[in-house]
Amino acid sequence: MITRELYWNIHGHWLVYPLFLIAVGFLVYGYYKRLHLWKMGQPENRWQDIKAGIKDLVVYGLFQKRVLKDPFPGVMHVFIFWGFVILAFATTIVALQADLGMNLFHGGLYVFIKLSANLFGLLAIVGLLMAIWRRYITKPDRLDNKMDDGILLALILIILVTGFLIQAVRMAAKPDPWAIYGFAGYWMASLFQGMSPESLGAFHRFLWWFHLVLAMTFIGYLPYSKLSHIVLGLANQFMRKRGPIGIPETIDFEDESLETFGKSRLTEFSWKTLFNTDACIRCGRCQDNCPAYLSGKHLSPKRVIQDMRVYMEEMGEARQKHATANPASAASAQGAEEVAAAVEAPTEEELGLRALIGEVIPEEDLWACTTCRSCEQQCPIFVEHVDKTIDMRRNLVLMESRFPSEAQLAFKNMENNGNPWGIGWTSRADFLTGIGVKTIEENPEAEILYWPGCSGAYDARNQKVSAAFVKLMQKADVNFAILGNEEKCCGDSARKLGNEYLFYSLATENIEVMNGHGVKKIVTQCPHCFNILKNEYPEFGGKYEVIHHTEYLNELVQSGRLQFNNTSANDQKTITYHDSCYLGRYNEIYTQPRELLKVAGLEVREMAHNHEKSFCCGAGGGRMWLEEKEGEHINNMRTDEALKIGVDLVGTACPFCLTMINDGIAAREAEEKVKALDIAEILAMKVS
Repeated sequence: MITRELYWNIHGHWLVYPLFLIAVGFLVYGYYKRLHLWKMGQPENRWQDIKAGIKDLVVYGLFQKRVLKDPFPGVMHVFIFWGFVILAFATTIVALQADLGMNLFHGGLYVFIKLSANLFGLLAIVGLLMAIWRRYITKPDRLDNKMDDGILLALILIILVTGFLIQAVRMAAKPDPWAIYGFAGYWMASLFQGMSPESLGAFHRFLWWFHLVLAMTFIGYLPYSKLSHIVLGLANQFMRKRGPIGIPETIDFEDESLETFGKSRLTEFSWKTLFNTDACIRCGRCQDNCPAYLSGKHLSPKRVIQDMRVYMEEMGEARQKHATANPASAASAQGAEEVAAAVEAPTEEELGLRALIGEVIPEEDLWACTTCRSCEQQCPIFVEHVDKTIDMRRNLVLMESRFPSEAQLAFKNMENNGNPWGIGWTSRADFLTGIGVKTIEENPEAEILYWPGCSGAYDARNQKVSAAFVKLMQKADVNFAILGNEEKCCGDSARKLGNEYLFYSLATENIEVMNGHGVKKIVTQCPHCFNILKNEYPEFGGKYEVIHHTEYLNELVQSGRLQFNNTSANDQKTITYHDSCYLGRYNEIYTQPRELLKVAGLEVREMAHNHEKSFCCGAGGGRMWLEEKEGEHINNMRTDEALKIGVDLVGTACPFCLTMINDGIAAREAEEKVKALDIAEILAMKVS
């Protein structure tokens, strides 16, 4: 029978189980202590969709889908991860046969285990060597090399190497007709052929017990080390938010019990937010894809999460000390954590801790975020960065009235005139009615409500986009209308800048107007309007079918309602398409704009950052209305990417992006080389 003797040369192997129980005890206690830190947060239900959670564990945990987006560290991590999965499987089979009497470790399964354990064990060693090379030789900026990282790499490497040495010494000491299946040990066995049987036996026993102690140390050390993410990362993937991303928590302004708005204390965040800070694996992918950080600003998404984790630990320690100093309040409690829980939780100020906003997280970092969510898109375990930023912005705006001075003007204009420019609300419809567009009052049977947004109605450059889109809809014989002067700003910038009350006022007014007209279907050219109307208005009673103009134009082309003449001056020209964050990452619309450009006869070239890794234009999160005072201008960096590939045109599908790219072209004095156009403008030139 194809098999081998188990526990050869080992006496007292039963000690494995007491040692294992001790290791598991340390592991459980470590996570138990972290649990008490997470419980400082507010309740939140993350168990709504068990089936989807299991699917995500398979896709993102087992098969490492997001990890592999970054090739070198992705392959490195997969080698290590799968090495330990296969080795753990092999160890489990051995234990089941040796100690529970299950007759498994023979025949085909034996061959599979020996081959796979040797192959994946070697791959794990390769992965570790890649990690050492990357961490200590190439030293990318996004990694922070701490002592714990080196200890873990050394510990895991020694565990793997001693495992192969045990196999090799055993094969050298005891003939094994099936040794070739353990090919790594088989090749290494020749190194020990000159040793006496007694020496081989003694060396084998030493290696076996040494390997065992190291393995148990690894298990017990897990929750106290960076590798706690092996458990927490999987849990975070299981509990991730699903559906539309970036929908802020609703504030009920009619709830008189609310004393504060937004969040300025760690304990005001949910337990899942605190859990996020522990789950973070410090890989730095968020930082590597953050436009604010890459443009030289102080903000680093990774640092925000890690600083919150450190602050959480400081608060946990301070609470325990406070509870211990007040024993009368916790007379019935048992243990330090129970004591801390029994005493009425003191505030950060009462504990003498640093202020979360300002001292732990600098205010300028909160305002530097463009809410592009590139950080979240690249995070392999779905840490949620941006919602924390918006929650803290809300507190600064609604409770402290502390925000950039430019935001004050935008807020005032939106409040008084329903648009950020402050142009009189009674002139909102002037441009579009001037080119023959009817209001919904004039055309109540319209099948489409066209929502031009503030840019499409007021901004001179984006009025050209509105005119082009109107021309295309008229050419396709679409029955559409606008709200006209009844339309107000959708409130996206107000909400992302933290002014939830202003957003609520604008949103509820718009919803009341649209519901009054019986609106069912909306088409908009602004991804910010599109996202908020589609994904955020439903919470307030505004439930409509919302379509972006690139989606709608693609439908018109596919149905044959729009035909193009590709003999115009734009033929043979090259174009690169800039993916808007709110169209791409927020709503996964990537193909329709590119399909339209190809239909228009243009050669599409991609910038270095495209699709879900697109580089933000710098205007999101309300930053369209703020000055960029630190580092390089983000829009100039994005424009440089377009100029680098030498195209004739930059295609956009967002009024903010169009403005920012145009400004970038002007800043680089490249107006004669390249032009930025909305996709609707490009198609309008070619309509037959």
